[in-house]
Amino acid sequence: MKVNAITIRPGNVLEHEGKLMLVTKIDIIQPGKGNAVIQVEMKDARTGTKTQQRFRTQETVERARLDEHDMQYLFSEGDLYTFMDNETFEQATIPRDTIGDPAVFLQEGMVCTVTMHEGSPLSVEIPATVTMQIVEAEPVVKGQTASSSYKPAILENGVRVMVPPHIESGTRIVVNTADNSYSERAKD
Repeated sequence: MKVNAITIRPGNVLEHEGKLMLVTKIDIIQPGKGNAVIQVEMKDARTGTKTQQRFRTQETVERARLDEHDMQYLFSEGDLYTFMDNETFEQATIPRDTIGDPAVFLQEGMVCTVTMHEGSPLSVEIPATVTMQIVEAEPVVKGQTASSSYKPAILENGVRVMVPPHIESGTRIVVNTADNSYSERAKD
């Protein structure tokens, strides 16, 4: 769909020069003379190549039509992850590069939001928090308060997180998937 360049926002996907480009940053430049322009930093949705482009604010650009589907994670084979659409029961195999670092938090049966363009997956958004069990942590030291410094712990998926000193091995905790940080002790 055609839109004016002034309406472009970070997160939009544009069809530019035959490629799908994800907008990462915008700057509106208003020179002393002449018309304002919009400086757009974009990255190719398929290759990850970054580029910058200037558009006149009244110029039209093509915004890609994207579909978002809630899909359930089924299993992985090597670097390929299989998801199933909960409505149509169609399966999609998505490479780890498309999912990114949060792939380590995928759990069987987890429902994720998959963004697709003409049936081809562009990105996978996993839930903001997951509950995981700690398999290795330093022992609890009597007298330490919850406000003292954090200690390292290893989760069941091998990810290292910093936890409060009162958390011990075997405890289930809630982890933020965006930055691998401790959120709270899981409510059983």
